[in-house]
Amino acid sequence: MNLPHAIDRPPDHPGSVTMYATRPPVRTVTPPPPPRRTLLDAVGSALSPWAAAGLVVVLGAGAFVGHAGWTGELPFDAVVTLLVFLVAVWAWIFSPLDDTYVALGGGIALVVFGIIDANTFAGTLGSGVIWLLIGAFVIAAAVTASGLSARVSARVVRRARTPRQLVHLITAALLLTTFAIPATSGRAALALPIFLALAAVLRDRPRLVLCLALVFPIVILFSAVGSLLGAGAHLITVEIVSAATGGGIGFLHWAVLGVPLALVWSHLAAEAALWLMTDHAERARPLCVPPTALATTGTATSGPLTSAQRRVSVILGLVVALWCSEPLHGVDPAVVAVLGALAASAPAVGATTLGAALKTIPWTLLLFMAATLALGMALNSSGAAEWLADQAFGSIAETGPAAAMVFVVVAAIVSLLAHLVIQSRSARSAVLIPIIVVTAPAVGVDPVAAAFLSTAAAGFCITLTSSAKPVAMFAASDDVPGYEPRHLLTMSALLAPVSLVLLIIFAFWVWPYLGLPLLSS
Repeated sequence: MNLPHAIDRPPDHPGSVTMYATRPPVRTVTPPPPPRRTLLDAVGSALSPWAAAGLVVVLGAGAFVGHAGWTGELPFDAVVTLLVFLVAVWAWIFSPLDDTYVALGGGIALVVFGIIDANTFAGTLGSGVIWLLIGAFVIAAAVTASGLSARVSARVVRRARTPRQLVHLITAALLLTTFAIPATSGRAALALPIFLALAAVLRDRPRLVLCLALVFPIVILFSAVGSLLGAGAHLITVEIVSAATGGGIGFLHWAVLGVPLALVWSHLAAEAALWLMTDHAERARPLCVPPTALATTGTATSGPLTSAQRRVSVILGLVVALWCSEPLHGVDPAVVAVLGALAASAPAVGATTLGAALKTIPWTLLLFMAATLALGMALNSSGAAEWLADQAFGSIAETGPAAAMVFVVVAAIVSLLAHLVIQSRSARSAVLIPIIVVTAPAVGVDPVAAAFLSTAAAGFCITLTSSAKPVAMFAASDDVPGYEPRHLLTMSALLAPVSLVLLIIFAFWVWPYLGLPLLSS
C-alpha cells in the first residue's frame, strides 16, 4: 500500500510535504472554482413552488395593507412597517439569505424610510439584553473550558442502572446546563460528545441508542424554557413586553415559572421516547456504564474537582444568586453578567482568557436580536402591531365570555406550529410577540402571561431536522448514530398534542399560583 505520512515542512516552504513509501506523489490538480452564481440564479433558486406561493400571499397581504393606507385606516409609518415586516417574514421562511442579514436589512429599511431614527436602531445593540448575553457567553466559555459541565453530566450518567434511570438522569443533567450555557446549540455541542461516548458503550443496544439520540435534542429544546437565558427568544420577548407594557419578567420570576414546566415537559418527552423507541425487554435489561466509558469526552469523571472547576463553580453560583436576588440589591442582570465574565476570564481566577471567550460568542445572534428588537419597536410605535392584531384576532373578541380561552388556545397552537414555517426561534418571537401583546388586553388576557405562553410554546421545534440546530446535530450521519426523520415525525406527532394540553394547564392553573395571572383584572 502507498500510505502517505506527513512530515514537518521547512519554515520557508510554501505548503505541506507528504512523503510516499513506494512511489513519488502524483501532481495534484487544483479544481476550478465553482461558477459564480448570478443574481438571476439566486432569484431562481429562491422561487421554489412553495416560495412562489408564499410570495403570492405576501403580495396579496401587501396590497391589503396598501389599501388600508390609501383609505386612511393606517398611517404611513404603519404601512411601511408592515410592508417591511411582510418581506422579512417571507425572507426568513423561504429565502436562502441568512436570518441575521434579513433582520439587519429590515432594520435599515425602517431607518431609511424614517420609521425609526438611526440612534434607536443603533441603540438596540447596546441594550441590556445584549450585554447580558455577552457576559453569559463568556461565563459559559469558562464553564466549558474547565470541563465542569461535561464532568457533572458524565458523573450523573454513570449512576444509571436501568435504561429508564439513564434517560431521566440525562434529562436532569441537561436541565442543569440550562443555567450554565445560554444557548440551545451550545448545550447540544456540549452534550454531543457524551452521547457519542454512550453510543459506543451501548453499541450492542441500538434501540436504546436511538432513544438517547432523540432524548438529547428534545430535552435540550424543551428545558430551555426553565431559564431566561435558555434561548435568545426569551430576551426578545422580555424586551418587547417591557417596551409595550412597561413591565416584564425578571430572571428569578422566569425561573419560577419556567423550571416547573421544563421539568414536567422534559421528563414527559424522555419517557415518551423510551416507550416509543424501546420494548419491554430492552427497558428491563440491566445497565451498567463503567467509570472509564466516557473518557472520550475528554473530561475526568472521577476524583475531586480541579482548582479551575472549583473557581468556576463559585463564580457561576454567585452570578446566578445575584441574578435571582435582583429585587433585593437592584443591580442590573447585565452588570452582574459582565462582572461574572470578568471574574471567569481573570488571570489566576478564571478558567479561560477574555480573548478566547469572546471568540465563542455568536455575534450573528446578537446582531439578529438587535435588529429584530428594532423591528418590534417599530411595529408597536407605528400602530402596525395593533392593526395587525385586530385583523388576525379581532373576531375572537366577538366570541363573548369565551374570548379569553379561545385566544389562549389559538395563540398556543400557532406558537407550537410556527416552527414549520419560521425556523429561527428568535424570529418566531419577533413575529408573534408584538401581535400577541397588543391583542391580549382586548380579550381580557394579561399580555405578559400571553407572551410567556407563546414563547414557551415556540420551544416546540422538533418536527423536522431543520427545525432547530440541536435536532440536526443528533440526526443520523456517517459520524453520528442518530435517528431517522421518521422517528422525529413519530415523536412530534405524539408530543404536539401532549405539549398543547400541558401548556394550557400551566397557563390556566399553574402559573397564576406562581405569580403570573392569565386573566387581566
